[in-house]
Amino acid sequence: MKKEKIPRQEMPKQKPEERIKNFNEVALGYTEELAIKEAQRCLQCPRPFCVDGCPVNIDIPAFIKLIKEGDFIGAAKKIKEDNVLPAICGRVCPQEEQCEKKCVIGIKGEPVAIGRLERFVADYEAEHGEMEVPEIAESRGKKVAIVGSGPAGLTCAADLRRMGYDVTIFEALHKPGGVLVYGIPEFRLPKKIVEREVEFLKKMGVDVQVDVVVGKSISIYELFEQGYSAVFLGLGAGLPRFMGIPGENLLGIYSANEFLTRTNLMKAYLFPEYDTPIAVGERVAVIGGGNVAMDAVRSALRHGAKEAHIIYRRAREQMPAREEEIENAEEEGVIFNFLVNPRKFIGDENGWVKGMELIKMELGEPDASGRRRPIPVPGSEFIFEVDTVIIAIGQGPNPLLLEETPEIKRNKWGYIDADMETGKTSMKGVFAGGDIVTGEATVIEAMGFGRRAAKAIDEYIRTGEW
Repeated sequence: MKKEKIPRQEMPKQKPEERIKNFNEVALGYTEELAIKEAQRCLQCPRPFCVDGCPVNIDIPAFIKLIKEGDFIGAAKKIKEDNVLPAICGRVCPQEEQCEKKCVIGIKGEPVAIGRLERFVADYEAEHGEMEVPEIAESRGKKVAIVGSGPAGLTCAADLRRMGYDVTIFEALHKPGGVLVYGIPEFRLPKKIVEREVEFLKKMGVDVQVDVVVGKSISIYELFEQGYSAVFLGLGAGLPRFMGIPGENLLGIYSANEFLTRTNLMKAYLFPEYDTPIAVGERVAVIGGGNVAMDAVRSALRHGAKEAHIIYRRAREQMPAREEEIENAEEEGVIFNFLVNPRKFIGDENGWVKGMELIKMELGEPDASGRRRPIPVPGSEFIFEVDTVIIAIGQGPNPLLLEETPEIKRNKWGYIDADMETGKTSMKGVFAGGDIVTGEATVIEAMGFGRRAAKAIDEYIRTGEW
């Protein structure tokens, strides 16, 4: 008798009608039974292509085998050999484009839910015992400074600490975590998860200093004067991009960066307990089609918007957001307006936005991104009434620190020109990685960059060769 195939195990979620009224996490995670059942789907391939798809090369079959055997703590330890932020990656990484995309089972069916299993064991470890600190090598007697506490900085810091270096992270904001705390909403990545992972690094002996703006509070030159042997720049890409169209300075128009920072880091979602009011009208439009746009439009609903719209200049198939996030937004009642683009914003007599002129678009030949280029349809303009607009069309590099150090070369887009394998910049002893080098990318890609840079920093300090 043929053995029945186990279907991919769905993860329980809050119901849409309930979750739009709160900022609690939408996905509720696997139970032990669901995790074991999902782990049983893994074929334990002798040549695991899923590992090739992971930017930090986690031994995926090994940790899944441990889940199958019921050794959840062992599975967590196995992941942490290569990834110090599993609870974060299990929630926000686009596994469908990375490890799961390479899963052999996925050729004819649904791939193993690697990300959900990673999240499960990380949460299990936190809930069922002390997180064990990995072995730290004997002290090298050398100091390394990490600028920025996002995914690249945290990973680089953890790897260097394991190697025996004294590591200090300098974070400009009042909470460590970078984009993980200011950019990603509570309902997708609870702040306590990020705090938990940062605490793990502190237990390892990493020193985390907040409210330090390198480039203002202290310079890179001063860091070297204070005895740091190398500096890693994990600055992220936190400078919002705007459209450059008439009316963009009207009241009621936010950058997604400001809107999400107020909501997440400054806890506007807990107003009035936290005095960070955020004005959201009844009809909100978010311009853009990426994960940030999904985060913003779903946050707007939770802030009380009666209608929350996505305005996107291409079709649904071209949206860069994760399918899971688009589906969550659809379930929650977000209204998608495809093949339209703003031409100008219209204000009332008091300077508040009340509408925007949209033009219809059609898709032409593929552009550099591989997606079909949106082309305006002449004479198709129309007015779209709205009382809050959030612009989520991408972010760029913050020039603050880089203007202070002209020795660090930048490319034509303003990102740091660094070696993609080592993170070496044009300034001796200074390395960089993550979004400040690549532009906006995924959490796990930034972590992969942090890992490669840590190896290169170790080699540089040991050999002195640049």
